[in-house]
Amino acid sequence: MADTSYMARKSVADIVGSADAEGHSLSKALGATSITAMGIGAIIGAGIFVLTGTAAAQFAGPSIILSFVLGGIACAFVGLCYSELAAMLPVCGSSYTYTYATLGEIFAWIIGWDLILEYAMGAATVAVGWSGYIVSLLHNAGINIPPAFAAAPGTVIKLADGTAVTGIINLPAIVIIAILTTLLVLGTKESARLNNIMVAVKLVVVVAFIALGVFFIKPANWHPFIPPNTGEFGNFGMSGILRGSAVVFFAFIGFDAVSTAAQEAKKPQRDMPIGILGSLVICTILYILVAGVLTGLVPYGELNVPDPIAKGVDAIGLTWFSVLIKIGALTGLTTVILVLLYGQSRIFFTMSQDGLLPRLFARVHPRLQTPHLSQIMIGTIVAIVAALTPISVLGEMVSIGTLFAFILVCGAVIYLRRSDSDASRPFRVPGVPIVPVLGILFCLLLMAGLPLVTWVRLVVWLIIGLVIYVSYGRNHSKLRFPERQ
Repeated sequence: MADTSYMARKSVADIVGSADAEGHSLSKALGATSITAMGIGAIIGAGIFVLTGTAAAQFAGPSIILSFVLGGIACAFVGLCYSELAAMLPVCGSSYTYTYATLGEIFAWIIGWDLILEYAMGAATVAVGWSGYIVSLLHNAGINIPPAFAAAPGTVIKLADGTAVTGIINLPAIVIIAILTTLLVLGTKESARLNNIMVAVKLVVVVAFIALGVFFIKPANWHPFIPPNTGEFGNFGMSGILRGSAVVFFAFIGFDAVSTAAQEAKKPQRDMPIGILGSLVICTILYILVAGVLTGLVPYGELNVPDPIAKGVDAIGLTWFSVLIKIGALTGLTTVILVLLYGQSRIFFTMSQDGLLPRLFARVHPRLQTPHLSQIMIGTIVAIVAALTPISVLGEMVSIGTLFAFILVCGAVIYLRRSDSDASRPFRVPGVPIVPVLGILFCLLLMAGLPLVTWVRLVVWLIIGLVIYVSYGRNHSKLRFPERQ
């Protein structure tokens, strides 16, 4: 008889066993240094190039530095939990799989649906930032894109002559998503060499901005360091630091990719915490320095733009350096969009294979060997969202969706310690349940810093997902109805 329990779950033994049977045992070739480098490459990206200025201008001012510290602490606890689950369940390294093996199918669906906010909405957020940088770079080359056609409807853009223009549609964002979606449909893959080049470019851009920008800082721009609260929660003051942290949390979300290296770590008990915490510490320090330099170069009230680093280098006044930074930022952001679009289609592919989504999402092109229909559908939706939605709204949705996913990952560690206490754990989170509980509490704290409307959007989004699950996914689940496979 089919299992109709909402807690139906895949066993840890079955998942690990299927990985071994399919030849998924990987060579243990990665040391702590390699894992740390991988983490730095995964973490540094969209957040630092896109949302830092917005958070400083609207919420925290120069104290955005403290927002990055708070976000880094939250990620440290969550990162340890990811390490344990990745070592136990090295099949695909996604929180969807972790949740399926611990909390059951209904929660796996919730997390899979929630991950759309991290991947699809994340791609839209980065595309808006990419648009800002390409407009700025083209301006340096003497090509001016009308501001109204590079911003979401209703967005007010202040021009250099003091006038203001209202956005109509963000065309550059549509263009970059269309190009990358086409590449993914055609089967374009990043080689390891290309990935290393992208990581190097991002690091060079960030370090160069810090090294040169520090000589042009105006200390007066740092005063007051914590602007007084306006009387509204989240608008500067201590609450502004909290809300700023919730927004720039986007800058840290790449660290979960590090956990997927657990199966290839030489000594996972030692290398994984060093790699995850090491990359988080290094990136947090870089973020703090970038935020300090940026708010020292430009008054924080002027940083509410999709390309804050470009605004900062323009303030330095060195045209060659400005062009270099913008090209570097565009390169890094392009890679991030590509990875997020790719990741979203693969999550849908896995959910479709489990029967929770229509077979359309698992259909592979016979020649290109890519989930072409799914990829085109995702690209179209992401392009529409990026063209019509302000970056501040997108950033908050990505952050709350990711934080919610991280809470379930921390909960999964606590649950598995009881339900599968005898399972092999190459890496164990120290101090369970204290560390996972701290991870949950810090994520909840950051979520509390987001406005009520963002919470409402999350609830509505989850309700829509549950309706789809009850009406389709639950009735087509391969776990519940294995005889239909």
